[in-house]
Amino acid sequence: MTDTDDAERPWRRRARRLTRLWPTMAVGAVIWVLLWGDLSWANVLSGMALGALVAVAFPLPPFGTAATLRPGRLLRLAGRFVSDLVLASFQVAWSAVTPGLTPAGGLVSVQLRTRSDLFIATTAGLSSMVPGTLVIDHDQPSGTLRLHVLDLDGSGGDDAVRESTLALEARVLRAFASHDELVRVGLADPFGRPAPTPGKEVQR
Repeated sequence: MTDTDDAERPWRRRARRLTRLWPTMAVGAVIWVLLWGDLSWANVLSGMALGALVAVAFPLPPFGTAATLRPGRLLRLAGRFVSDLVLASFQVAWSAVTPGLTPAGGLVSVQLRTRSDLFIATTAGLSSMVPGTLVIDHDQPSGTLRLHVLDLDGSGGDDAVRESTLALEARVLRAFASHDELVRVGLADPFGRPAPTPGKEVQR
């Protein structure tokens, strides 16, 4: 090994460290834009900077999960999340101000396809952020989420809640998961062609 290789090694390590920040930067940008409610370059760049700052200041141990950012799929995930957020907020507010209307809540168990803690946590977090739905338990060996739904009938019943949660998981995986993970859970085939999403996506 030459002296030149020794001199370049620290720079290579820094470059690899920077490339590992992009998932946190992307998530930070999405969250920041959602919080401000304004899609602008200033908010996107501010969110990316805050995401990078959090990742550097509070480093987490590796998840052991390969990730691949797909910007188009990420935009679809964010757009559908905003739509679900607005609709669920309206439904909860309507239930609160309508006299005599008492929503019948219930618990629903949903077995996810992925076993990655990263993607399970992302799916659970996005589910809980939507008003009227709260993840109260996670069985790690089976990958099962247990959700409390404020208005189970208004959400279409148990099957509709399961389908919408699995559709959310599919959007998360298609935005972030590696091709190998997509193949494993049945969302892509080994030759690179996307597989259709099982079931029909139900508006939450």
